[in-house]
Amino acid sequence: METFLKELSLACRHLIEFRDMYEYENRIKTFTDWPFMENCKCTPENMARAGFIHCPSANEPDVAKCFFCLIELEGWEPNDDPQVEHSKRPHNCGFLSLTKNFDDLTVEEYYMLEMERLRTFLCKTGRSTMKSFEEEVDATRKRLTDHFVSKHQYTPEPKMLVPESPS
Repeated sequence: METFLKELSLACRHLIEFRDMYEYENRIKTFTDWPFMENCKCTPENMARAGFIHCPSANEPDVAKCFFCLIELEGWEPNDDPQVEHSKRPHNCGFLSLTKNFDDLTVEEYYMLEMERLRTFLCKTGRSTMKSFEEEVDATRKRLTDHFVSKHQYTPEPKMLVPESPS
């Protein structure tokens, strides 16, 4: 349960923090320890222009995530073009689809863009949260079954098949 709550808390924090990532300057600030600084296509400037923020981990120093569509890419090579790599993915990123600078958007255009970002965020984090929750339920069920088997000579019924919900 603790892992589930941590994931949910992190998702909520990202939802709020990523709101500020429409600004290029905020995205580029995340690339302070980026492994490709010059003489390549995936410089911090190009990464930020393509909507990416730097999200390194201990094992993967080159993880970048789009603040808008949440696509996460790693294993960057110097000749990788962030715009091309981002657009090759099997989804349409609303940020990549912008035809004008963020500062030139009308209030209505920004509102529609932000609604798309929130919808994308909720769908992706919702799936992840549901998976974590289901894993937690399975682990709890196993602990309870093990407890009753060992303490009360309980014989569990065969596992019932539960129809999968449509995705």
